[in-house]
Amino acid sequence: MSLPPNLLSAFATVFVTIGPIETAVVFAALTAGAHRPERRSLAARSVAIAGMVLLLFALGGGVVLSWLRVSLPAFRVAGGVLLFLQSLTLTFSSPGLSSINASETRAAQQAGDIAVFPLAFPLIAGPGSLAAVVLVMGRTEGWLERSAVIAMVAACLVATYLAMLASEPLVRRLGQTGADVVGRISGVLLAGLAVQFIFDGVRQAALFAPH
Repeated sequence: MSLPPNLLSAFATVFVTIGPIETAVVFAALTAGAHRPERRSLAARSVAIAGMVLLLFALGGGVVLSWLRVSLPAFRVAGGVLLFLQSLTLTFSSPGLSSINASETRAAQQAGDIAVFPLAFPLIAGPGSLAAVVLVMGRTEGWLERSAVIAMVAACLVATYLAMLASEPLVRRLGQTGADVVGRISGVLLAGLAVQFIFDGVRQAALFAPH
């Protein structure tokens, strides 16, 4: 049995919406001055929590949509629009839908555990990445393809964890300009993927519309 032909597209969608590099940049700012063991613990717990949320959406998103009587074509259009909005914010270097705003940054800098908020949500498992996993799972057929998507999500989370561990040298090497370039390239790629989801949704809606 072969892997689905859109596997690369699905991986790119999940990878860009999770954004390991962008996550590492924010993580470095939020944990500045923390000791290495504490940073490692925060990174591990935030990735684990985000992974559970993403897995829940991947496996149960379709069921919830059916309960709400939302068709998959409709969600593909809605999710594509959501991802396109995130692509615009990445392209123009403004805080994205999976980023944290100024008030959330201030809350994170106060005393307390930041593994759940804002690291796991909305930084890693944000609206964009949650919509992305439901969308890519909606393209799969059979457990082989679903398992491949889950493995891709796990690979993206591992990449995010490694980027968070290496956040300090990564930020030093990239600088603000390098981080902006990565974000803008990711935004352009995500824009194309988002529009494709919209096209797929419209095409499917037209096929199943009553004549």
